[in-house]
Amino acid sequence: MSLAAGTVEYTLGTAPVTGLGLSFAAQDLDDALSGPVGGIVFDETGTADIAALLSGLPDTDFKQTKIRGLLSDSKSPENWRVGEALAEAYLGEHRGCTFPWPDGRDERKSGSSLPGADLVGFKGAGTDARFAFGEVKTSSEKKYPPGAMHGKTGLKQQLEDLRDKSALRNDLVKYLGHRAINASWKGIFEQAASKYLKNSADVMVFGVMVRDVAPNQEDIKTRVSKLGSDCPQNMVMELLAIYLPEGSIDTLSDKVLRFRKNGNA
Repeated sequence: MSLAAGTVEYTLGTAPVTGLGLSFAAQDLDDALSGPVGGIVFDETGTADIAALLSGLPDTDFKQTKIRGLLSDSKSPENWRVGEALAEAYLGEHRGCTFPWPDGRDERKSGSSLPGADLVGFKGAGTDARFAFGEVKTSSEKKYPPGAMHGKTGLKQQLEDLRDKSALRNDLVKYLGHRAINASWKGIFEQAASKYLKNSADVMVFGVMVRDVAPNQEDIKTRVSKLGSDCPQNMVMELLAIYLPEGSIDTLSDKVLRFRKNGNA
Protein backbone atom coordinates (compact mmCIF):
# COMPACT_ATOMS: atom_id res chain seq x y z
CA MET A 1 0.00 0.00 0.00
CA SER A 2 1.43 3.39 -1.00
CA LEU A 3 1.46 6.40 1.29
CA ALA A 4 -0.74 9.39 0.47
CA ALA A 5 1.06 12.53 -0.67
CA GLY A 6 -1.18 14.69 1.52
CA THR A 7 -2.70 18.07 0.71
CA VAL A 8 -0.24 20.94 0.34
CA GLU A 9 -1.12 23.71 2.81
CA TYR A 10 1.84 26.03 2.20
CA THR A 11 5.29 26.21 0.62
CA LEU A 12 8.21 28.29 1.84
CA GLY A 13 11.72 29.30 0.83
CA THR A 14 13.92 28.76 -2.18
CA ALA A 15 16.79 26.39 -2.86
CA PRO A 16 18.88 25.25 -1.09
CA VAL A 17 16.46 25.43 1.87
CA THR A 18 12.72 24.99 1.39
CA GLY A 19 9.69 24.22 3.52
CA LEU A 20 6.41 22.43 2.95
CA GLY A 21 3.28 22.09 5.05
CA LEU A 22 0.89 19.28 4.17
CA SER A 23 -2.14 17.68 5.78
CA PHE A 24 -3.39 14.10 6.01
CA ALA A 25 -7.07 13.20 6.10
CA ALA A 26 -8.22 10.65 8.69
CA GLN A 27 -8.41 7.86 6.10
CA ASP A 28 -4.94 8.72 4.79
CA LEU A 29 -3.58 8.33 8.30
CA ASP A 30 -5.33 5.01 8.89
CA ASP A 31 -4.06 3.67 5.58
CA ALA A 32 -0.53 4.72 6.52
CA LEU A 33 -0.67 3.13 9.97
CA SER A 34 -2.10 -0.13 8.67
CA GLY A 35 0.42 -0.25 5.84
CA PRO A 36 3.92 1.18 5.42
CA VAL A 37 4.13 2.96 8.78
CA GLY A 38 3.21 -0.18 10.69
CA GLY A 39 5.84 -2.11 8.76
CA ILE A 40 8.49 0.39 9.85
CA VAL A 41 7.35 0.62 13.47
CA PHE A 42 7.61 -3.15 13.92
CA ASP A 43 10.62 -3.53 11.59
CA GLU A 44 8.96 -6.27 9.58
CA THR A 45 11.91 -6.52 7.19
CA GLY A 46 14.40 -7.10 9.99
CA THR A 47 12.12 -9.55 11.73
CA ALA A 48 11.72 -11.55 8.53
CA ASP A 49 15.50 -11.65 8.10
CA ILE A 50 16.01 -13.05 11.61
CA ALA A 51 13.23 -15.59 11.09
CA ALA A 52 14.91 -16.78 7.88
CA LEU A 53 18.25 -17.08 9.69
CA LEU A 54 16.81 -19.10 12.57
CA SER A 55 14.77 -21.31 10.28
CA GLY A 56 18.00 -22.99 9.22
CA LEU A 57 18.43 -24.54 12.65
CA PRO A 58 17.35 -28.16 13.22
CA ASP A 59 13.60 -28.04 12.95
CA THR A 60 11.09 -28.99 15.61
CA ASP A 61 7.63 -27.71 16.41
CA PHE A 62 8.99 -26.62 19.78
CA LYS A 63 11.70 -24.56 18.10
CA GLN A 64 9.21 -22.81 15.84
CA THR A 65 7.16 -21.85 18.88
CA LYS A 66 10.29 -20.45 20.53
CA ILE A 67 11.17 -18.46 17.41
CA ARG A 68 7.71 -16.93 17.26
CA GLY A 69 8.00 -15.98 20.92
CA LEU A 70 11.44 -14.43 20.41
CA LEU A 71 10.32 -12.33 17.46
CA SER A 72 6.86 -11.35 18.64
CA ASP A 73 6.44 -7.68 19.51
CA SER A 74 3.07 -6.79 20.97
CA LYS A 75 4.26 -3.87 23.11
CA SER A 76 2.75 -0.46 22.47
CA PRO A 77 5.25 1.76 20.64
CA GLU A 78 5.66 5.34 21.82
CA ASN A 79 3.63 7.91 19.86
CA TRP A 80 6.82 9.74 18.90
CA ARG A 81 8.19 6.53 17.41
CA VAL A 82 5.09 6.18 15.21
CA GLY A 83 5.50 9.83 14.17
CA GLU A 84 9.10 9.11 13.24
CA ALA A 85 8.00 6.10 11.18
CA LEU A 86 5.43 8.25 9.39
CA ALA A 87 8.18 10.73 8.48
CA GLU A 88 10.41 7.90 7.26
CA ALA A 89 7.63 6.41 5.15
CA TYR A 90 6.83 9.80 3.63
CA LEU A 91 10.44 10.50 2.69
CA GLY A 92 10.72 7.02 1.21
CA GLU A 93 7.56 7.30 -0.86
CA HIS A 94 7.77 10.93 -1.95
CA ARG A 95 11.43 11.98 -1.72
CA GLY A 96 13.18 8.89 -3.06
CA CYS A 97 14.91 8.13 0.24
CA THR A 98 15.92 4.81 1.78
CA PHE A 99 16.86 4.31 5.42
CA PRO A 100 18.20 0.75 5.46
CA TRP A 101 19.16 0.40 9.12
CA PRO A 102 16.47 1.46 11.64
CA ASP A 103 18.01 2.74 14.87
CA GLY A 104 15.73 0.37 16.81
CA ARG A 105 18.08 -2.45 15.78
CA ASP A 106 20.83 -0.84 17.85
CA GLU A 107 18.82 -0.58 21.05
CA ARG A 108 19.99 -2.73 23.94
CA LYS A 109 16.48 -2.58 25.34
CA SER A 110 13.14 -1.60 23.87
CA GLY A 111 12.01 1.99 24.11
CA SER A 112 15.39 3.72 24.29
CA SER A 113 16.30 6.70 22.13
CA LEU A 114 19.76 6.75 20.58
CA PRO A 115 21.91 9.85 19.98
CA GLY A 116 22.55 11.10 16.46
CA ALA A 117 20.12 11.78 13.63
CA ASP A 118 16.76 10.02 13.73
CA LEU A 119 17.02 8.96 10.09
CA VAL A 120 20.27 7.99 8.37
CA GLY A 121 20.29 6.72 4.81
CA PHE A 122 20.30 7.79 1.19
CA LYS A 123 18.45 9.93 -1.31
CA GLY A 124 18.46 8.69 -4.87
CA ALA A 125 20.21 5.67 -6.33
CA GLY A 126 23.06 4.82 -8.65
CA THR A 127 25.37 7.71 -9.44
CA ASP A 128 22.76 10.12 -8.03
CA ALA A 129 22.91 8.61 -4.54
CA ARG A 130 23.87 10.90 -1.68
CA PHE A 131 23.59 10.61 2.07
CA ALA A 132 20.33 11.75 3.65
CA PHE A 133 19.95 12.67 7.31
CA GLY A 134 16.67 13.48 9.03
CA GLU A 135 15.44 14.76 12.37
CA VAL A 136 11.82 14.26 13.42
CA LYS A 137 9.71 15.83 16.16
CA THR A 138 6.14 14.84 17.02
CA SER A 139 4.10 17.40 18.96
CA SER A 140 0.47 18.14 19.87
CA GLU A 141 1.35 21.42 21.55
CA LYS A 142 -1.08 24.14 20.48
CA LYS A 143 1.49 26.81 19.68
CA TYR A 144 3.48 27.72 16.58
CA PRO A 145 6.17 26.54 16.58
CA PRO A 146 5.89 24.04 19.44
CA GLY A 147 8.46 23.78 22.20
CA ALA A 148 10.01 20.81 20.39
CA MET A 149 11.55 23.29 17.98
CA HIS A 150 13.77 24.87 20.64
CA GLY A 151 16.23 23.87 23.34
CA LYS A 152 19.41 21.78 23.24
CA THR A 153 17.54 18.80 21.78
CA GLY A 154 15.07 20.82 19.72
CA LEU A 155 14.70 20.58 15.96
CA LYS A 156 16.33 23.98 15.45
CA GLN A 157 19.58 22.95 17.14
CA GLN A 158 19.61 19.49 15.56
CA LEU A 159 19.29 20.91 12.05
CA GLU A 160 21.92 23.57 12.69
CA ASP A 161 24.28 20.85 13.94
CA LEU A 162 23.74 18.75 10.81
CA ARG A 163 24.31 21.84 8.67
CA ASP A 164 27.41 23.12 10.46
CA LYS A 165 29.24 20.18 12.03
CA SER A 166 31.14 18.00 9.59
CA ALA A 167 32.29 15.82 12.52
CA LEU A 168 28.66 14.91 13.24
CA ARG A 169 28.05 14.03 9.61
CA ASN A 170 31.26 11.98 9.60
CA ASP A 171 30.01 9.98 12.59
CA LEU A 172 26.74 9.23 10.82
CA VAL A 173 28.54 8.11 7.66
CA LYS A 174 30.78 5.80 9.70
CA TYR A 175 27.73 4.46 11.55
CA LEU A 176 26.13 3.52 8.25
CA GLY A 177 29.39 2.25 6.80
CA HIS A 178 29.86 -0.33 9.55
CA ARG A 179 26.45 -1.76 8.64
CA ALA A 180 27.01 -1.59 4.88
CA ILE A 181 30.06 -3.88 4.74
CA ASN A 182 28.11 -7.10 4.07
CA ALA A 183 24.74 -5.56 3.22
CA SER A 184 22.78 -5.73 -0.02
CA TRP A 185 22.94 -1.93 -0.15
CA LYS A 186 26.74 -1.72 -0.02
CA GLY A 187 26.80 -0.34 -3.58
CA ILE A 188 24.58 2.63 -2.84
CA PHE A 189 26.70 3.41 0.23
CA GLU A 190 29.82 3.44 -1.94
CA GLN A 191 28.19 5.80 -4.45
CA ALA A 192 27.07 8.20 -1.71
CA ALA A 193 30.46 8.00 0.00
CA SER A 194 32.19 8.92 -3.25
CA LYS A 195 30.28 12.20 -3.33
CA TYR A 196 30.78 12.76 0.37
CA LEU A 197 34.55 12.34 0.23
CA LYS A 198 34.74 15.05 -2.43
CA ASN A 199 32.54 17.42 -0.40
CA SER A 200 31.28 16.51 3.08
CA ALA A 201 28.44 19.02 2.69
CA ASP A 202 27.06 17.21 -0.38
CA VAL A 203 24.16 15.68 1.56
CA MET A 204 20.39 16.02 1.94
CA VAL A 205 19.06 17.13 5.34
CA PHE A 206 15.39 16.81 6.33
CA GLY A 207 13.62 18.28 9.32
CA VAL A 208 10.13 16.89 9.89
CA MET A 209 7.48 18.00 12.37
CA VAL A 210 4.47 15.74 12.86
CA ARG A 211 1.56 17.78 14.24
CA ASP A 212 -2.15 17.37 14.97
CA VAL A 213 -3.15 21.04 14.99
CA ALA A 214 -4.42 23.37 12.28
CA PRO A 215 -1.75 23.99 9.62
CA ASN A 216 0.27 27.16 10.19
CA GLN A 217 3.44 28.18 8.38
CA GLU A 218 4.80 29.71 11.58
CA ASP A 219 5.80 26.16 12.54
CA ILE A 220 8.76 26.22 10.15
CA LYS A 221 8.84 29.65 8.47
CA THR A 222 11.62 31.15 10.62
CA ARG A 223 13.78 28.04 10.43
CA VAL A 224 13.57 27.89 6.63
CA SER A 225 14.78 31.47 6.46
CA LYS A 226 17.53 31.14 9.07
CA LEU A 227 18.94 27.82 7.84
CA GLY A 228 19.25 29.21 4.33
CA SER A 229 21.52 32.08 5.36
CA ASP A 230 24.58 29.89 6.03
CA CYS A 231 23.86 26.70 4.11
CA PRO A 232 27.08 25.16 2.69
CA GLN A 233 27.52 24.69 -1.02
CA ASN A 234 25.91 21.50 -2.38
CA MET A 235 23.88 20.84 0.78
CA VAL A 236 20.11 20.75 0.32
CA MET A 237 17.71 21.07 3.26
CA GLU A 238 13.95 20.61 3.41
CA LEU A 239 11.63 21.18 6.35
CA LEU A 240 8.31 19.37 6.33
CA ALA A 241 5.35 19.90 8.62
CA ILE A 242 2.89 16.99 8.42
CA TYR A 243 -0.50 17.86 9.90
CA LEU A 244 -2.66 14.98 11.10
CA PRO A 245 -6.32 15.23 12.18
CA GLU A 246 -6.76 17.08 15.47
CA GLY A 247 -6.05 14.97 18.54
CA SER A 248 -4.71 12.01 16.57
CA ILE A 249 -1.14 11.93 17.92
CA ASP A 250 -2.33 10.51 21.24
CA THR A 251 -3.98 7.65 19.33
CA LEU A 252 -1.04 6.68 17.09
CA SER A 253 0.35 3.95 19.32
CA ASP A 254 -2.99 2.27 20.00
CA LYS A 255 -4.02 2.41 16.35
CA VAL A 256 -0.85 1.01 14.85
CA LEU A 257 -0.83 -1.81 17.40
CA ARG A 258 -4.50 -2.60 16.78
CA PHE A 259 -3.96 -2.74 13.02
CA ARG A 260 -1.05 -5.11 13.58
CA LYS A 261 -3.04 -7.42 15.83
CA ASN A 262 -5.83 -7.47 13.30
CA GLY A 263 -3.35 -8.52 10.61
CA ASN A 264 -3.68 -5.35 8.56
CA ALA A 265 -0.11 -4.10 8.94
